[in-house]
Amino acid sequence: MARLCTLFSGSSGNSYYIGGQDAGILVDAGRSAKQITLMLEQCGIPLSAVKAVFVTHEHTDHVQGLRVFASRNHIKVYASAGTLRALDGMGCLNKVESDIVGLSGMECAGMFIKPFHTSHDCAEGYGYRVTTADGRTAVFSTDLGFISPEVQEGLSGCDLAVLESNHDVGMLRNGAYPYPLKQRILSDRGHLSNEVCAQELPVLAKNGTTRFVLAHLSRENNTPDLAYQTAVCSLTMAGLTKGLDYELLVAPRENTEHRTILF
Repeated sequence: MARLCTLFSGSSGNSYYIGGQDAGILVDAGRSAKQITLMLEQCGIPLSAVKAVFVTHEHTDHVQGLRVFASRNHIKVYASAGTLRALDGMGCLNKVESDIVGLSGMECAGMFIKPFHTSHDCAEGYGYRVTTADGRTAVFSTDLGFISPEVQEGLSGCDLAVLESNHDVGMLRNGAYPYPLKQRILSDRGHLSNEVCAQELPVLAKNGTTRFVLAHLSRENNTPDLAYQTAVCSLTMAGLTKGLDYELLVAPRENTEHRTILF
């Protein structure tokens, strides 16, 4: 049985572990190497279990600790060609072994990892669909301007979906962010709102997804309760019952409760 551990999630840093007790991968390394190492330890995941880091894109909240974590622990980094070029230009790959993961996917840590393109204001963003040794699938899809057909295909039929629910549109429009930043977040290369995320959940549930993790919440323009209630409302209106048809969690900014999801 595989496990998902959301180490960190949100604008202050993102990193997720997926795999077994002895082998798995990180998706992103957006906090310091020290913080990631400590959180892995507190969640009962030995550092030796991390066989690679798969990077979604080059923004700081996804790669802050990448260079030190990967170089210090001799862990290989995978990403799209565009992301690797951007990371190299930022100095994040100094003394780090790295390689491109193509759209056909690859084996790593006893799992199959298949990327798909996402729409975001970065060089070449990826989401990842991970198939475990026992055939279970988990998908990581954050930093989305919108849910494209490619993203929908990547999410379709998965057992567990980590999906962005970044902001409440009303809070964002009426908040203190400068107008250009608001427009960036609301654009097709920005971030997914609670409402758009919630609209997608019943579609996924009716195609077999039973576990949802709402991720990458904005500290300024969202609350965990608001994201959760928006999602529940959409699922309920579609005739789906929590605990029977689906399970729903909000990824914490820091996993201080050391929660692990088995699937």
